[in-house]
Amino acid sequence: MTETLLTLGKLALAGYLALAGLAWFMQDRMLFLPQPLTTDELRAIAARYPRAQEVRLPSDNGVALHGWFLKSAEHAAPRAPLLIYFGGNAEEVSWLLGEAPRFAGWSLLLMNYRGYGGSGGRPGEAALYADGLRAYDHALARADVEPAGIVLMGRSLGAAVAVHVAARRSVRAVLLVSPLDSVTELARHHYRFLPVSWLLRHRFESLADASKIDAPLFALVAADDRIIPVLHSRRLFEAWRGPRTWRRVEGADHNDLSDTPEYWRAIGEFLAAARLP
Repeated sequence: MTETLLTLGKLALAGYLALAGLAWFMQDRMLFLPQPLTTDELRAIAARYPRAQEVRLPSDNGVALHGWFLKSAEHAAPRAPLLIYFGGNAEEVSWLLGEAPRFAGWSLLLMNYRGYGGSGGRPGEAALYADGLRAYDHALARADVEPAGIVLMGRSLGAAVAVHVAARRSVRAVLLVSPLDSVTELARHHYRFLPVSWLLRHRFESLADASKIDAPLFALVAADDRIIPVLHSRRLFEAWRGPRTWRRVEGADHNDLSDTPEYWRAIGEFLAAARLP
């Protein structure tokens, strides 16, 4: 009996170590879900939205970032306030060009992460952070952007990028949709049986940065979020140093939050309040 138990224990340990090893090797594929676009697809987007300017930014290691700048049609002044959008881990951001009327009075800068859309390279925590800062610095240098009117919007994993940028650059306000305190804590929630603190290469520890940010925060969350439970968003919200506003959309989950009328209504109210006098 003792020998049988030892054998079973060894098999269980071997299986656990194999599972942990698989998680370590597969974590990039689990966290980042790139949505690349072909040249023909990029041309089709450009034809569909002729007012949108393609933006190409050089990055490190020869990697080029690709995205779109859409000048506000309602703002007559040479410089307009700007919203920089950071998408989720499976999001190609050009779809927001079709939602531009919802951002009336604001220009949009939509940059795809490495490996997403027309951007080259591969995604990673350090890469996304660097690219977020590069997008902001590009925006600040543009002659058609009001420097005092830059707002950051991040959704899901993109909220971590927005938080990182807001802690290191001056912004008018920050809108976070389904934000998370850290990927480490979120992984502990979903994979309680794994030693995630040992396994994770991309941690996205936003909680530490939140306490450094004075810009106003608007947090928009889905009440029934099963991917980023509300508790993880609330921890980040509570750590925020600047003024903060919380909006919870009842009956919504992580992936259908933007399908609700309240989602767009809340964003419209936030942008109206953040607009320059």
